Amino acid sequence: MKSHLPDRYDPESVEPKWNQIWEEKKTFAPDTSRKETFSIVIPPPNVTGNLHIGHALNHTIQDIIIRIERKKGKNVVWVPGMDHAGIATQVVVERELAKEGKSRTDFTREEFIEKVWEWKAHSGGMIAKQQRLLGESVDWSKERFTFDEGLSKAVIKVFRTLFDEGLIYRGERIINWCPVTKTAISDIEVEYKEKQGKLYHIRYPKAEFKSKDPKTLGAGEYIVVATTRPETMFGDVAVCAHPDDKRYSALKDKFVFLPIAEKEIPVLFDSFVDQEFGSGLVKITPAHDPNDYEASQRLKLTPINIMNLDGTLNEHTGKYNGLDRFEARKRVVEELESKGYIEKIETHIHSVGHNQRGGAVIEPLLSTQWFVKIESLAKPAIEVVKSGKVQFQPKMWEKTYFEWMENIRDWCISRQLWWGHRIPAYYAPNGDMVVAESFEEAITLFQKKGISISADTIKQDEDVLDTWFSSGLWPFSVFGWPEKTEELKQYYPTSVLVTGFDIIFFWVARMIMNGLKFMGDVPFHKVLIHGLVRDKDGKKFSKSLGNVVDPLDMMSKYGTDSFRFFLAAVLPEGKDILFDESRLDGYRSFCNKIWNSSRFIFMNLPEDFSPKELDLNSLEDTDLWILHEFDSMLGRYEKAYSGYLFFEMANAIYDFVWGSFCDWYLELTKARVYGNVTPESAEKARQVLVSVLKKSLGLLHPFMPFITEEIHSLLEPKELAKTEFPKAYGVSATSPAVVRMELVREIITKIRNMRAELGVKPEKKCKVILKCANKELKEMMERESKSILQLSKAESLEFLDSYELKNTDSVGAFSIGEIILPLEGIFDFEKEKQRLEKEKKQIQSEMEKLENKINNPSFLEKAKPDVVEKEREKYNTWKEKLESTIRALEKIGT
Repeated sequence: MKSHLPDRYDPESVEPKWNQIWEEKKTFAPDTSRKETFSIVIPPPNVTGNLHIGHALNHTIQDIIIRIERKKGKNVVWVPGMDHAGIATQVVVERELAKEGKSRTDFTREEFIEKVWEWKAHSGGMIAKQQRLLGESVDWSKERFTFDEGLSKAVIKVFRTLFDEGLIYRGERIINWCPVTKTAISDIEVEYKEKQGKLYHIRYPKAEFKSKDPKTLGAGEYIVVATTRPETMFGDVAVCAHPDDKRYSALKDKFVFLPIAEKEIPVLFDSFVDQEFGSGLVKITPAHDPNDYEASQRLKLTPINIMNLDGTLNEHTGKYNGLDRFEARKRVVEELESKGYIEKIETHIHSVGHNQRGGAVIEPLLSTQWFVKIESLAKPAIEVVKSGKVQFQPKMWEKTYFEWMENIRDWCISRQLWWGHRIPAYYAPNGDMVVAESFEEAITLFQKKGISISADTIKQDEDVLDTWFSSGLWPFSVFGWPEKTEELKQYYPTSVLVTGFDIIFFWVARMIMNGLKFMGDVPFHKVLIHGLVRDKDGKKFSKSLGNVVDPLDMMSKYGTDSFRFFLAAVLPEGKDILFDESRLDGYRSFCNKIWNSSRFIFMNLPEDFSPKELDLNSLEDTDLWILHEFDSMLGRYEKAYSGYLFFEMANAIYDFVWGSFCDWYLELTKARVYGNVTPESAEKARQVLVSVLKKSLGLLHPFMPFITEEIHSLLEPKELAKTEFPKAYGVSATSPAVVRMELVREIITKIRNMRAELGVKPEKKCKVILKCANKELKEMMERESKSILQLSKAESLEFLDSYELKNTDSVGAFSIGEIILPLEGIFDFEKEKQRLEKEKKQIQSEMEKLENKINNPSFLEKAKPDVVEKEREKYNTWKEKLESTIRALEKIGT
């Protein structure tokens, strides 16, 4: 076997080549001949989306797992797919129509939906192409879409079942309303931002003083209510205080006058009021605040909705009818001020909900919507996590899950959109309603109820279902449910779910509830939670901050393998990743190291070389040592994988390949592979090099699929993706050969360190003397003298029982003796001493400046904590340099 690699690794030619080969050969199709199954379903990204860095992290983690489990001989399936993303997709298509001067209302519902399908066919699904670029080993023949016919049937089946069991109902509750997209939205689509607003303290006269000029009201004749939204006063139905607040106990059964609206409202008491906020009094506006709505239900108050669906005020607001909510706020405040109702106005920082799609401020709004009664579904979903049947990793996220699930509220599932799964509720002209799985079944159900109806008079509900309703069925709908398919039997429950912590409530919890309800089993046994990717300063990626990183740019610039390895190598368990592009260059260098080392091996293989099974009994010390190093690394790798600690896996294989294999074994065996030894020794070295390279590629492959597949293709025709997981060689750490080689490595490392500490230049070769009393080990070291000479850059090597030291000698200890470097003639001790003394003074000067700064009370008081911390870090760095300089001075006899 004589194979060659090009001079340099070119990701741009290698990556597309292997993507095409894998897909053409159906490399990632499940192998149903294998008994043990392993399955993962990809969290379906939005059809409107592009591959962002969060996707890249999430998908890389899944691909590492899938590639390892495939190598471990399992029947593996990794199902890709996309979410129809109701709001996001409709917004995109409406934006495109707006460019033509049109809106969706210029079309019928059916015509608009056809436009959306056209958009999906031409522009949607870009993310699937980008997933291929990332090297994801999914089975593309199993790609699913939440709007596929089969998945849509599953959605309707679930809705019908829950409705028939009384778990879905239509009712009036407070929801998140977007006045721009004119639809209810889920909690996850509300992004809360800290905003500087105003807190308006408004005088509400006591009823008996309502005719008095507000400007002349005296103490005790009015109360003060604080609000951030004075325009909602028209919807006030009461003022509320805490039952324990003695300041207002005299107001029991009393009324106050509502300014501008000019009506009397009662003063009531409820424990939800925060006595410390504002005046300790709150206005109750049930139609526009969730807490107020809950209080109104307890206090039996009737809500008043004062807002239209487009965010303008309605007929309940008198002269403000038709005004936009923010303009109305401005004018209401002006009227309150002019009439003397404003006590004071304060600047107020508060959290304001915005729609993630477009940024509109969300309105809490009382609305008639469809809801799921969630409590009975949540209880078993809580128990499976408590019992350990579903395990979160890291475990700390279980607490977050429980906190939400144990305080869960009914789920609003209806959306006022046209793109989505239309709610399967049908209405007769008399207002009667049925829920059916088809139009035809609806007519039959009406007839059974004795209602005579024709096809042209029946009307389907206009709303569609929340996207999370369909994605919550994903782990079983993708396998054909509600049909009892063979795939469903094989691959459900799935093995592990990999996701971010931000959708634990909205997706993970709902999948668990649905799986238990409709499959009678959990949808997965492990939930692997990873952190977010942030910029190197810890900030979220944001277009407004200008810090967004496009993973496709990183892959193009550094190669996909470097990018993937980076994501895994810097992923701390359950914590956020700080993205520092400079580190990618280091992993590109790692790719080059793998490539160049492989190229060196191939260049030194004879034409007739054929890999053989290694005979451990015939191998030399260096050979057995590298096999042990591999075994040791494999143990670290597998232990880390058992806990999904990808950064430990990456670091284990990185340290071995770069350090033990390339920097040590390759260098130690160069003389052998060049043929400067016996043919038998050369053949053994080559066999070991190829064997260890091949197994190392197998462990690198889940992280770096492209470069490893390319190199491996020169070793055997079978794709590396389908080869078995590497096995250990079985070389013990106590093997005499390993012990001896560790000693050689210790000596070489010690010599290198001594030279570095003294500042001996790399091109300067010096003599090395080894004092060793152990005759057997001394003889062994003599056998390895060539290696020691070569790797420590020594001019000569002597083994002595005794030696009289000179003042120009440097001495260092190793485990069984001493290392002496005679430096006379190659090292100017006096000149080096002067240089180090000068450096020592400069360091001390810098330290003194920093010490004065970090001990200055004025600096500590004014500077931000992170600035103070950076200055302390600088001081500690200089301190380490000083200690190193002092040690160097000691080495040369000062």
